[in-house]
Amino acid sequence: MTLQQLHYILTIAKTGSLSKSAEELYISQPSLTGAVRDLEAELGVTLFYRSGKGMTLTNDGIEFITYAREIYYRYEQLIERYGKNGAVKKKFGISSQHYSFAVKCFVELVKKYNTAEYEFAVRETQTREVIEDVHTMKSEIGIIFLSGFNRKFLTKVLKANNLEFHSLVDCKAYVYLWKGHPLAKNKTIGLKELEPYPCLSFEQGNESSDYYAEEIFR
Repeated sequence: MTLQQLHYILTIAKTGSLSKSAEELYISQPSLTGAVRDLEAELGVTLFYRSGKGMTLTNDGIEFITYAREIYYRYEQLIERYGKNGAVKKKFGISSQHYSFAVKCFVELVKKYNTAEYEFAVRETQTREVIEDVHTMKSEIGIIFLSGFNRKFLTKVLKANNLEFHSLVDCKAYVYLWKGHPLAKNKTIGLKELEPYPCLSFEQGNESSDYYAEEIFR
């Protein structure tokens, strides 16, 4: 197993396509296919399901990718810090779901510090990856949402990753409506009243449990 093979596997998992991955990696598709098959043979497991629609991770692949991300990210950190053009800076990163308040607070924080001395990063991503980013030290802080539906599950996941949850704020659900909307004059609105209307949700990826979702319709 090589770091190059890990890079290949991570890229395929991200794109879900051999052709797109080969293009991104600047190698031929047959070479990429051969590298994946060699690694699967070495490991004795199948990492991907192949179909006309693309490449999707098997259960073994999902488990493998968790460790692969951590190892490859450590490697990237070493190159970034100690490589030929590396420059050691103090780093601070935050991973969160799509929260405008988190970005606003992050911007205010950056304004207070010298960006020549510190390297800052804010990552908007899926709940599972927020937890993974903090576990692998890609980010120092992760911002996630706990509710009565997912609290037990996510607390268990955090504990398994040696992480702690500290409450920032207790949130209530609000409905923002156009003034001409049929429900706009209601003082309160229940979930049943919202049932006739479409519901959009943030994509959590094919690998995620429903417990990672952050919508209130649970």
